[in-house]
Amino acid sequence: MITNVEIFGVEKTIVASGYPKVIDIKEATYSLDRAKKLSSCKHGTGHDNFLKGIIVQADITAPLYWWPQFQRYNFVDIISSQSKMHCLHKFKFDVMCNEYVDKRIIEIAKEHIANYNNNKTDMNFMLMTSNVPSGFKLAARITTNCLQLKTIYLQRKNHKLIEWKTFCTWICSLEIFKQLFF
Repeated sequence: MITNVEIFGVEKTIVASGYPKVIDIKEATYSLDRAKKLSSCKHGTGHDNFLKGIIVQADITAPLYWWPQFQRYNFVDIISSQSKMHCLHKFKFDVMCNEYVDKRIIEIAKEHIANYNNNKTDMNFMLMTSNVPSGFKLAARITTNCLQLKTIYLQRKNHKLIEWKTFCTWICSLEIFKQLFF
């Protein structure tokens, strides 16, 4: 789930995309046609570098198995996230697991949480933390840019995980992507 989306720097970045062809940057103008042309260049040529200036922030809720794949991208920062370490024993565990987690696993994890809540030993903490299924969902606020989203889209649009298909659909739904890429 992706919520609380904010996009910054669109107009000034599109103006800046014209800097390479002007003597004085005051002469650079807003040109959506130029930005579209630069945005659609072959990935890795550098002509789309101006896309780094369009900043995208969002809240993403995703299962644990998805986050390590997302974190491999260099220009994605996690601003803040929910903490399994601090709040696992307080979360509504059933609600935070995706629909693919076996109910038996949820019951076992809830037993470990109850044991920890009744007796907060290091061993009970480790049992509780170690038995969380990878389908457990946590939310984080992220900051990235349009160039990184272009890279993610090109690399993940045909991925097996439903979460990547959802993420790529979200990228395509962003107004700036509709304007620059479609």
